[in-house]
Amino acid sequence: MTGAMQADRRRVSIFGATGSIGQSTLDLIARAPSAYEVVALTGGANVDRLAADAIRLKAGIAVTAYPERLHDLRARLAGSGVEAAAGEAALLEAADRPADWIMSAIVGAAGLPPGLRALRHGTVLALANKESLVCAGPILMAEAARHGATILPVDSEHSAVFQALRGEDIATVEKVVITASGGGLRDWSLARLPHATPAEAGAHPNWDMGQRITIDSASMFNKAMELIETHEFFGLPPERIETIVHPQSLIHALVQFCDGAMMAHLGAPDMRHAIGHALHWPTRQDLPVARLDLAEIARLDFAAPDPARYPALALAERVMATGGLAGAAFNAAKEVALDLFIGGRLPFTEMAPLVERVLDRMAAEGCLEAQGPTLDMVLQADRLARDRAADLAGTYETPRRAGQMP
Repeated sequence: MTGAMQADRRRVSIFGATGSIGQSTLDLIARAPSAYEVVALTGGANVDRLAADAIRLKAGIAVTAYPERLHDLRARLAGSGVEAAAGEAALLEAADRPADWIMSAIVGAAGLPPGLRALRHGTVLALANKESLVCAGPILMAEAARHGATILPVDSEHSAVFQALRGEDIATVEKVVITASGGGLRDWSLARLPHATPAEAGAHPNWDMGQRITIDSASMFNKAMELIETHEFFGLPPERIETIVHPQSLIHALVQFCDGAMMAHLGAPDMRHAIGHALHWPTRQDLPVARLDLAEIARLDFAAPDPARYPALALAERVMATGGLAGAAFNAAKEVALDLFIGGRLPFTEMAPLVERVLDRMAAEGCLEAQGPTLDMVLQADRLARDRAADLAGTYETPRRAGQMP
């Protein structure tokens, strides 16, 4: 390859390459390998997949978040020319490597430090890590502005809003409506919900996602996070953001303007749409996603979310009203509650009450208030919320196993 051709290649890094978002991103890049130079791929415990993708796409470095898996990663990369590294420091070093476009898809608060580090280099950050905005939205947005970096939303809902607002004045927006599928348990009775298993909550009717985000969809914690994301990214007040249940998952978001007009973004439930939009922005290019046949679809359904079924939505409103460190505490407590549910130690319907109790305790202790929070303050609130959640979780009885419904 000539030097001129090499210079035309776009340098990309994918943080969270082994997850569902990362794999969809790699699928798009692998379809045009001559257009991209893969700088870094990072992943978790699945070093087999990480190494295979790094070799296939000739990445400069592959990083696992788990230091104990470094030996295995090195063994799988032996002779490939791909560098291997592990741990938090290695993730930050990978974020420092020059790249034109970085996918931030590490799940959880762990994605925040690498994302912030990447922004310091004035790059384009494709943000699929919703926890970054929920925990530290003002910090993230300020860091991007300080260094002339660009943040592009990759959540399908926020990508939809972003596209609907192109060329529009945000001041003319009356409200943004984020759609929700309702998750895999949306047709269950309220009486049955406490007995849902992780496998049942982790089966989505429309989207192909990882276990954690699929369960968050069933509990609507995922949508609660997205409401907070909308508030932080677009700067809209909470009263101008709402959600609606749309079982088909074909409309991803709607924007209503001051003249009464409403713009809806429609597309197949395929994350490659939002990823591809961010990858090719500010232009549009062909994507390998299904095209909608409206005559075949025939109908689109909507319903207001039931507060009794989805208490996480009220918690999102509380977080937005509180501000400060409430988002960091909310996310950390939610992650602990989800871990407990997956581990069979907390009923499905007790996740939201546990998060609420953590917020109550931290508010009473004065731990949520902060004027101009820093990253250290966010991380401290995260640790404290996890400790509080673990303490409070001990007050719950072990849930019944599947098949033990009264």
